[in-house]
This record gives sequence, C-alpha cells and structure tokens, in this order.
Amino acid sequence: MTVPLSFYLILSGVVFLTGLVGVLIRRNIIIILLSVELMLNATNINFVAFSEYFHHAAGQVFVFFALTVAAAEVAVGLAIIIALHRSKSTINVDEFQLLKW
Repeated sequence: MTVPLSFYLILSGVVFLTGLVGVLIRRNIIIILLSVELMLNATNINFVAFSEYFHHAAGQVFVFFALTVAAAEVAVGLAIIIALHRSKSTINVDEFQLLKW
C-alpha cells in the first residue's frame, strides 16, 4: 500500500506554514532559524515526494545537497547568535538595530 502524493503535499504545506508563522512571529533569533529550517525541510519533503512519484532520483540528490547546505547554515547561524549574545546580552530580534540606518 502506497501513500498518495497529495498526503505528502499536505504535510509539506503544514510544515511550511508552521515555519512561516515562526518567522513572522520572530520573538528571538533561535526561533527564526528553526522556522527557516522547517521551511527548508518542507521543500525537501516535496522534492522527495515528486522524485518518488516520477521515479527519478534527481530530487533526492538535490535534497542531499540541500541538507548539506542546511548544516553549514546552522553552524554559521549559531556563530552569529553567540556573537550577538556576547555583544548585546540578548537574542530578542526587536532589540537589535545593527542594520538600521
């Protein structure tokens, strides 16, 4: 028994919307980074689902590279969070004005 493609698309949509809500709420930097990762994983679900549906491995290869980039993104993001926390003693996004004119 196989799972229909529409179930994967619904799951991906729910995960993506959860990530989008997390980015829009934006309480602190860690929540924003986790929400971006959720949105990236939602697109990975789509790639794997369509790869299986069309019996082509290109989507799965793309997911492999996307997960590699996501791991590097997490390392750089955590380094930025640590640097900001050391300089400002907070990770609340509303208190940062580094990029404002």
